[in-house]
Amino acid sequence: MNAREQMVLANGLEHHVMEWGLPSHPVILLAHGWADCGASFTEVAAELVQQGYRVIAFDWRGFGRTEWVSGGGYYHFPDYVLDLDELVHALSLTRYALVGHSMGGTASAMFAGSRPSGLVSLVLAEGLGPPAAADGYDRRLREWIDGVRANRTKPIKPMPNLEEAIKRLRVQHSDLSDAMAARIVPRLLREDGSGLYFAFDPLHRTRSPMPFRLDLFSDVLKAIAVPVLIVSGETGYRNADHEQRVGWISDAREASIPGVGHMMHWHAPTAFAELIAAHVRPVLCPEEHS
Repeated sequence: MNAREQMVLANGLEHHVMEWGLPSHPVILLAHGWADCGASFTEVAAELVQQGYRVIAFDWRGFGRTEWVSGGGYYHFPDYVLDLDELVHALSLTRYALVGHSMGGTASAMFAGSRPSGLVSLVLAEGLGPPAAADGYDRRLREWIDGVRANRTKPIKPMPNLEEAIKRLRVQHSDLSDAMAARIVPRLLREDGSGLYFAFDPLHRTRSPMPFRLDLFSDVLKAIAVPVLIVSGETGYRNADHEQRVGWISDAREASIPGVGHMMHWHAPTAFAELIAAHVRPVLCPEEHS
């Protein structure tokens, strides 16, 4: 199923946006995680379109085909929240459900707790934030300064072919089958005359200087006023204080997809789409439940 694609200006950056389904159908907006891209939701989108939804996925700043930040810019969570807010306005979304995976889930939770206009339902797929920071702020600042400087001056080495790209991705995703790799990996790459590159800004490899503050994150979780579905993979990522974080959300329920890990939209798109549709339908399509 081919997507309609466009570039949309949001927060000063051109964002790559993909869309499937009829414009008149209820909207589900998909937000990917770290080192991923909107196109990796293609199979999930196909399932949701079959169930009568208009599906929109985008690439966050510095990922996929969205612009990288220019000199002096960076990738802080508040930047993602502002990007998302401006994307929603630029796309004229007045009533929609939001699905965020991993890093995209954390940003989506922050957005839902601060800029909820038009949002009627939220799905967080292993996106309840990273662990609370334990190291000192002085150390993080030093590491960040060194990391930014190193990544801005270090040349990016191209990969000669798709097989090398698959090999490198399997360092992080050892469960990537040959068939899935052939489908997923090309979506994560860009190409120029010298070879293939992963399509994200190397600055994403640096760790933010801002420690993750659980007390601040709890404020936005408590402020979320729409129904929330927390989705986990059977062997995915889970914080030690997971139950506490879920408990801060006033209207939350949980679901798990058996036999998959963190990248559930890669490995189980049908099961993931079914959970999304079942959760959003009562509020996104209330006429079906009247």
